[in-house]
Amino acid sequence: MKARDVGQRGGRPKAEDAPVVTADILTAAMRAFARHGYDGVSVRTLNRELGVSHNLIHQRFGTKEGLWRAAVDHAFGGLVNEVATGFDPTVGDPLAQLNLAIRRFLHFSARHPELLALMNAEAGLDTDRLRYIYDTYVEPALAPLAPLLEYLAAEGVIRPVPLRTLNFLIAHGAGAPFTLTPFARLFGGPDPLDPTEVERHSALTADIITSGLAL
Repeated sequence: MKARDVGQRGGRPKAEDAPVVTADILTAAMRAFARHGYDGVSVRTLNRELGVSHNLIHQRFGTKEGLWRAAVDHAFGGLVNEVATGFDPTVGDPLAQLNLAIRRFLHFSARHPELLALMNAEAGLDTDRLRYIYDTYVEPALAPLAPLLEYLAAEGVIRPVPLRTLNFLIAHGAGAPFTLTPFARLFGGPDPLDPTEVERHSALTADIITSGLAL
């Protein structure tokens, strides 16, 4: 074997030859869109950060919008499943079910802070992207809570509360330490993303909300 052949077989493979798992691309894209917003993300820069060919993302997803939608589908799909399975059939108290649903949502948000961060970036503008997230994921994720709230209010267990109010209290109120982590750390105490602190914060939030609603 020639020495030149040995040199060619060794060394670092070219970017376009390096295997890249689609899930890794989507995870990196989701974090970039959450951090910089849609307009602040450069596909060329993302290709470079991933160490892939400059046209790989274009080949797989077509356009920047296609990449955004694929990243959202990849990330938000787990949220709908988490909320849909968040009710424990062994718990018979409907108010306890609401408490459990709040806890599970906050646990999920702590594991995936980029979802709420993306919502913070997108929710201030009335765009097709925002409507896609809402219609495809937010509304279906909240759907199981609506009949539960109506039932509890009808039975006189809780005061009537709009689903919108509850959503903002939980997602953009209680979920804030997971997306505004540097700010949350300035208050001192345990790190907001420490598992023990996530559990404490989630339980306390769920208890405060359900106790505040209870009649």
